[in-house]
Order: sequence, then structure tokens, then C-alpha cells
Amino acid sequence: MRYPFLAGAAVVVMTAALAACGSSSDDGGGQKPAAAGPAASSGAASSGPEAGSGSPSATDPKASATSEPPKVPAAELTPATGTFTKKQKEYLVDRVPRGMDPAAVLQTGQETCDRLTYLVKVDRETAVGAIISGEIADAKPAVEHLCVQHEELVERASGGYADGTHEGKALRAGRYRDVSPTKACSWQVTGANGKNLVSGSSDDGRRTVVTIPEAARAFTSTGCYAWLPEGDNG
Repeated sequence: MRYPFLAGAAVVVMTAALAACGSSSDDGGGQKPAAAGPAASSGAASSGPEAGSGSPSATDPKASATSEPPKVPAAELTPATGTFTKKQKEYLVDRVPRGMDPAAVLQTGQETCDRLTYLVKVDRETAVGAIISGEIADAKPAVEHLCVQHEELVERASGGYADGTHEGKALRAGRYRDVSPTKACSWQVTGANGKNLVSGSSDDGRRTVVTIPEAARAFTSTGCYAWLPEGDNG
């Protein structure tokens, strides 16, 4: 897995980091089942906690084509061999589609923890930025149940911004610094009626601080990867 968002030295670091995460290890999330089952699919990673066990069945004529498949009830979450720990089972609730090995879904969560563990050793802000940007998906449930030692990373990420446009209640006044910007990093803060309050760009990949005032109505950035509140030094 590569991280194309990093600039300069960060690219080399991240390439080496994720190459070392090719195989999952249990970093404190509890005992793994003896048989992990088939490799996790991308579908397992996307079946988040938002999808409840009451999702419409594929045989339900009222179910839409985009409905989530029914999930395995909590009472039936058992590995082919061995047992799940309490935390592992809590992670799996409402996350395992019918017909999929629960151990495969668990493996996805454990790999998320492995990536975070390695990135923290390399650069803590890069690890937080990976959560903010979504490069490390479903970090919150994995951390909550499988690697609670990374709770601080998720908390910090909740106060940041990924590239894109943020407005309304999602906008918070303050000073923010970018994380691993590219040479195409640019940003704009607009006020009422789209009035430009501040904007800028960086053509050399240097770190930048942007102030979002109380009068701001929208904040947009591209090529900057992620932004953290200034003064949040971990």
C-alpha cells in the first residue's frame, strides 16, 4: 500500500513504512483466532458500524439495490477454530456480512492497528493525518476495540481537516497547520457571499499555517493532505 500524498522525504518514509506492514500482527487487541480464514476483502472494511443488523434482506422486494447485506448476529460471531476476545467480538458486531468469515473482518481491523503502530514510530503527525484524510479507513472502531493505545491519535484527528471544502457546523475558527503538503498545496477561506478572506498556495511543499476567522463560512484546500490545529503538537 502506497501513500501518494506525502511530499519529499515523507514519501520515502511512508513507502518503507507500509511495506513493513504487509503482514498483520496482534498489537494488543487480544488473542487472534487459531484460523484467520480467508483474506479480508475491501467490502469487509467498508461494512462499518453504521450498517445495522436490521438491514433489508436481498430477498426483500422493498430493499434497494444499494442496501447493505444482512449482518451476522452477535450470538453467531464465532471463528472456525479458537475463540474471540470480548473486545474482538465487540468490534465485529454489525460488521460481518452473512457468508463472510468473521476472522477475515477482524483481520482488517488488526491491520489498521498495525499501520497506525508503525506510522507512530515514524512520524506521529503523519499517522494523525492518515486518519484525517481517510488513507487509514475505519480507524475509530479499530482503535476503540483493538488498539486503544492509539485513542489519542483519533482524538487529535477529530479536530482536523482533510483536503476538500468544509463549511457550516464543520467549520471551526482557529489556526491550522498542514501535514505533508505537496507542491500543489493551495487553500482559501471565504466569508459571507463567497467573499475571499484569505487564500494562498505553496509551490515548494513547505509547511503552512492558515487562520480561519470567526467570520469564515467555508474553508477549501487541495494538495495539502490534512490540517491540524496549531499548537496540537501531540
